[in-house]
Amino acid sequence: MPIELSDLVGDRRPAVVTMELQRGVVGDLSSFPTLADEVDRVGVIAHTARLTAEARRAGVPVVHCTAGFRADRRGSPANAPLIAALLRRPEHLLERTGAVEIVPALGAEPADLVSHRRHGVSPFLGTSLDPTLRALGVSTVVAAGVSLNLGIIGLVVEAVNLGYRVVVATDAVAGVPADFAADVLRHTLPLVATLATVDDIVNAF
Repeated sequence: MPIELSDLVGDRRPAVVTMELQRGVVGDLSSFPTLADEVDRVGVIAHTARLTAEARRAGVPVVHCTAGFRADRRGSPANAPLIAALLRRPEHLLERTGAVEIVPALGAEPADLVSHRRHGVSPFLGTSLDPTLRALGVSTVVAAGVSLNLGIIGLVVEAVNLGYRVVVATDAVAGVPADFAADVLRHTLPLVATLATVDDIVNAF
């Protein structure tokens, strides 16, 4: 029998985990303008801002996963075509610049936590995310952010592999092209996560 959403984000200890909602990915400094446009069209930032605000009010922790690179690229292996291409762009997602900052409209608060990485395409392996969530007693990850092409899939699969249950906020995620993103939501993520709108999630807190 499927677990009810209220059980996942009410009775169980949830955390909202955002993925790469930073200025250099989907904001004013975006290196991915097509993705940033899709994020605007879907309303990902506004929906995620509501999700995180309601989470804080309910005492649910919020963790932002960010990505960036040193100027000298040390610690960032070019072991995938996408990463190799990004590392060839000297201005891309430089640490200590605005590109790695959370999009201001998301309304990040000082009590929010940040898990940063310089490697790979997903947020758990080799980062502080898993120990952070375990220290908070979290058992359910509520995922929002980008992209449905790769990052959100990686977040969800890694979370499941580590023993978490996962809820994906369907109106707080995006990918390109839009029809591919819709297929991921229709055919891939339901195999490993519960899908729900932000309205349904916040009503279950």
